[in-house]
Amino acid sequence: MPEERGLYKKMKVGEQAMYLAQLKGLSAHEARQKIDYWFNRFEITSWANKKIEELSKGMQQKVQFISTVMHQPKLLILDEPFSGLDPINSQLIQDEIFQLAKSGTTIIFSTHRMEQVEEICDHIVLVNKGRKVLDGPVKQIRQDFKHHLFRVSLAEMPNPAQMATHHFTIVKQHENGYTVKINEFSKTNDILSHFIHHGIQVTYFEEILPTIHEVFIQQVKLTDMEAVAAN
Repeated sequence: MPEERGLYKKMKVGEQAMYLAQLKGLSAHEARQKIDYWFNRFEITSWANKKIEELSKGMQQKVQFISTVMHQPKLLILDEPFSGLDPINSQLIQDEIFQLAKSGTTIIFSTHRMEQVEEICDHIVLVNKGRKVLDGPVKQIRQDFKHHLFRVSLAEMPNPAQMATHHFTIVKQHENGYTVKINEFSKTNDILSHFIHHGIQVTYFEEILPTIHEVFIQQVKLTDMEAVAAN
């Protein structure tokens, strides 16, 4: 499924879906069943007699997605599939992508939106200027690039003397807590134990992992610096 819509603009939506379904090996009967299902699923039955050129970009994107998946491909390549879609329709297509993956379809997903990568992908390859800079499972990559930062929210703010510790360093103070960096040889529980020892209630505790967007920027900067040094 290309980013730019590969649809025949003068054809009607229903005719185009039927043509593409049969082109992909479905019989006329099978194609009609699939079209009825997907058109109902995406609430576009009323568009069947409209020409593609009469539709908005978001509507065209929905038609293109349906035409791409209704024959249940074993391999699906999506290039910016959410282009032109509002949040509701983006979520609809995202749900269908998850369902296709569960049913056994292998999906290759190309996007510049790193937040979509985190939401959708299990394994990623980050590419900069045509070169691979990083690849691996999303969860593992975020773990590999973490900076040992934690967000702690407290029922009451401690006094300066209560914050003296060798277990962590304060990175930032918030209205009701801190962002802290755990020090070498200390453990996560040492942060909690510190506040419990001083009788301060911890209301929220979370490890702060880098986003894929942050990892990508960091790696691109590193590879660019290495390229400059090599020259």
